[in-house]
Amino acid sequence: MNTILGCIADDFTGATDLAGLLARSGLPVSLRIGVPEDAPTQTAPFEVIALKCRTAPVEAAVAECEAALEWLRRAGAGRFFWKYCSTFDSTAQGNIGPVAEALMTALKTDQTIYCPAFPENGRSIFMGNLFVGQQPLSESPMKDHPLTPMRDSNLMRLLESQVTRPVGLIDRLCVARGPDAVQAALQDHARKDIAHVVVDAVADDDLCVIAEACRDMPLLTGGSALAMPLPALYLRDGLIKAETITRQKPEVAAQGVVLSGSCSAMTRTQVAAYLETAPGLRLDPLALAEKGIDAALDWLNSQPLDAMPIIYATAEPSAVLAAQASLGVARAGEIVEDALAQLAIAARDRGARRFIVAGGETSGAVTKALGVSQLDIGAEIAPGVPWTYCISAGTEIALTLKSGNFGAADFFDRANRVLDAS
Repeated sequence: MNTILGCIADDFTGATDLAGLLARSGLPVSLRIGVPEDAPTQTAPFEVIALKCRTAPVEAAVAECEAALEWLRRAGAGRFFWKYCSTFDSTAQGNIGPVAEALMTALKTDQTIYCPAFPENGRSIFMGNLFVGQQPLSESPMKDHPLTPMRDSNLMRLLESQVTRPVGLIDRLCVARGPDAVQAALQDHARKDIAHVVVDAVADDDLCVIAEACRDMPLLTGGSALAMPLPALYLRDGLIKAETITRQKPEVAAQGVVLSGSCSAMTRTQVAAYLETAPGLRLDPLALAEKGIDAALDWLNSQPLDAMPIIYATAEPSAVLAAQASLGVARAGEIVEDALAQLAIAARDRGARRFIVAGGETSGAVTKALGVSQLDIGAEIAPGVPWTYCISAGTEIALTLKSGNFGAADFFDRANRVLDAS
């Protein structure tokens, strides 16, 4: 069937987040890992392409997203969604703004919106400022992110340094007046040649208003929650016919492993909670750089996989900064990602069939190492974090990719309970 909405996500956890929220509609959602090499066949109404371009050089990120756009257009998509993190993770150079402008140029559209709000996960936008819970973004733990430290909460200022055309705002007072008011505000901005429009949202009802007002725009950009109302709107508009898809949940053995590269505040809490009941090994980037992963492999091979051991590089900001000072920011991250990717392969070859992965960069490295190209979306563990099913080396596995800040303290334990119950 033809694809209605084509989605491009800047990392793997963000892609599963988006696919999981779209799948709440009951309609088919397909998640592709990287731009498929083959021509589109047997596509779903909602196609999501997961890239690993959040911190890539701007030119590389733009080129990869343009290739994804072309594949999605060939799949039949006429509307597109550029998905980035609900904490607007980026640098002064990009990649959120430059990719959006490139997609706008390819689609010949003069305007798009930016709305990374995800109220269900505590992300809201008010007067153009992004909040994490009750904290402004710049005062939240994201201020110390090792790759994309967020030191400004104002999305308009953040965008202005990344784009070449004017930035504007549709505030919460306008959104509260409904879809017609939002459309009128967009038209007014267009008359002033304002191409990039930040839109406030503090509750799910706001996202429904914004989605209804903007559903016919060629390109929407934002966090995954903005896309959640779109399936119902497309059904209402007659773009999709309701259909029931019954998928047989595969039987997945209880053996598995937890791999965590995220150093976010929530993941640190989750790792600490999990270590109270599960065996764990912490990876030190400095030791990995000097001695490699043999010791970690020996430890993994000594663990019963039905205990779901955890291997983690999760650490406090001071430890992360020390490793980066010694190895360089990029090299410190690469060493950890490569190690966790190799350990994932070793676990699979030992019989692991459940993989819980925390962190966007880690998820990209592990998924690529396992040779996964397409995932079916399963039960949701936490808002925006579903289980997925895929094939690795000819074997069916269950895989969940968790963004660093998502989930509650008991996420790792809960993930197994959800998989067993679904």
